[in-house]
Amino acid sequence: MIEIERKYLITSSKFKEEAVKHYAIKQGFLNSDPLRTVRVRLVNDKGIITVKGLSSDDGLARFEWEKEISAVEAESLIQLCEEGIIDKVRYEVKVGSHIIEVDEFFGDNEGLIIAEIELNSVDDKFEKPIWLGKEVTGDIKYYNSQLSKNPYKAWKL
Repeated sequence: MIEIERKYLITSSKFKEEAVKHYAIKQGFLNSDPLRTVRVRLVNDKGIITVKGLSSDDGLARFEWEKEISAVEAESLIQLCEEGIIDKVRYEVKVGSHIIEVDEFFGDNEGLIIAEIELNSVDDKFEKPIWLGKEVTGDIKYYNSQLSKNPYKAWKL
């Protein structure tokens, strides 16, 4: 139940051509404390509740627990969430034996596109597509829980 992932910014929209699937995600946070984040997601007709622990110093690993819930339960819980609901479309791109998940954000985070890749270990190697840009692993401002409080449109670019 330890999640190991790297995050990257995206340099072009080429990932859309390579995506094997995509779907809308609506999510909110019942608790956005970095020590114990509790997230609720609605993905198509399915709900998911996730608890994440504090990230390691390098931002690569942290505890993660997920459970599927009904869409009705997810919608009800989203109504209880902290301010700042996240709307995004996730694209899944198969690269070698890995899946890169690319999130294109909308609403207050429109214009931000982030890729995440889950790894089997911190030294796990993977093929980097040309559209994968600067690594932002461990940069807390790119965590969805932070984007709900300090959205991309509010950043001084």
